[in-house]
Amino acid sequence: MVPEECRFTKEHEWVYAEDDVAVIGISEYAAGELGDIVYVELPEVDTEVQQMDPIGTIEAVKTVAELFSPVSGTIIEINEEIIEDHETVNKSPFADGWFIKIKMEDPGELEVLFSYEEYQEYLGEQAGE
Repeated sequence: MVPEECRFTKEHEWVYAEDDVAVIGISEYAAGELGDIVYVELPEVDTEVQQMDPIGTIEAVKTVAELFSPVSGTIIEINEEIIEDHETVNKSPFADGWFIKIKMEDPGELEVLFSYEEYQEYLGEQAGE
């Protein structure tokens, strides 16, 4: 997965969709802002979620942040590796540092999310550029 192929939320989650399965994680920007991640809490497999529902907690040295679902559907897999090795999220947010996979109810929900270019513009606006 590369950032240019993902969609993004204002809350800095990314989603990569392949057919009706969405892989979800946090952006490099979010990982950098959080700093060293010390704990990750994720929902159980088979949990049903709606778009922008809270789906987990990321605890870092600096703060605690909620993880939101960019799409609606059913959680089909969680990344056990990041629960055991939190640094994976900081080291590789777009490859090994993904959080969950969701079987999407409506892939059309992806259309309301930022493209990579739009997300970069959003980050620039947030920084006052």
